[in-house]
Amino acid sequence: MENYQITTDSNSDLPSDLVQKYHAVIIPQYYAFGDEVYGDEKNMTPAEFYSRMREGALPSSMANNPAVIRERFEAILKEGFDILHIAFSSALSGSCNNVCVAAQELMEDYPDRKIVVVDSLNVSLAETILFLKAHQLQDEGRSLSENAAFLEDYKKHINVQFTVDDLFHLKRGGRISGAAAAVGTALNLKPFLSITADGKLASNGTVRGRKKSIRVLAERMRDTLGDDPDKTVPVGIVHGNCMEDAQLAASYVKELTGIDNILINDVSPSIGTHAGPGALGILYYGKER
Repeated sequence: MENYQITTDSNSDLPSDLVQKYHAVIIPQYYAFGDEVYGDEKNMTPAEFYSRMREGALPSSMANNPAVIRERFEAILKEGFDILHIAFSSALSGSCNNVCVAAQELMEDYPDRKIVVVDSLNVSLAETILFLKAHQLQDEGRSLSENAAFLEDYKKHINVQFTVDDLFHLKRGGRISGAAAAVGTALNLKPFLSITADGKLASNGTVRGRKKSIRVLAERMRDTLGDDPDKTVPVGIVHGNCMEDAQLAASYVKELTGIDNILINDVSPSIGTHAGPGALGILYYGKER
């Protein structure tokens, strides 16, 4: 069987038990508070990260490091493995391009090896869903090229619906105006956002109240699930340090869809920088975006 290793980045929010199970090589994404940079050897727990945000500290995020990409990929190539890499959306970061450049350079240095980069056009556990599907296909004996080709179509069906609890971070990121943030906060409006087919972030309406917003997230999932959902991969629920809300979302998903294969994890700090504490998302295989 063709030898290749499946890799991804830390924005995939791949749970630690799955990192260990698959001996996954993860390309780190970075974030910072002031001049202090985190994301590789130095990290913060999600609880600490979101606690600092709640206290008023404003983090920033940055792309991956080409030198680190090269170092981690080269170690795999030297062991005689090709690489299938699942990348964070190219529409939201330069990280995917950094990986593609490093891959091209390494294939020139290792002409007998192959690196294929799949631009997920997505975020967070949507990447994890692709990572798990890629491992399923590999176990079935699919070649690297066959696996990548399958994922290029499969990724079009990975949907993301999410909401945030604090409009300030959307305003800070330029997603909404200051006036809209002020009015929305006063009216207790909770916005919905989604990832488009081309991997960008899009606004998708509002409702009043946090609990209602969580219920509507699950309803939107049900309405876009399609007639033939892939139940071999989990539904992902990610949260910005609000586990009780994530568990409530999971209960709504089970009630409305009958699906109980649900994976819950924290939103990584490099994504949480823009979404803030209280962000909550549902990620799943459904109708084509």
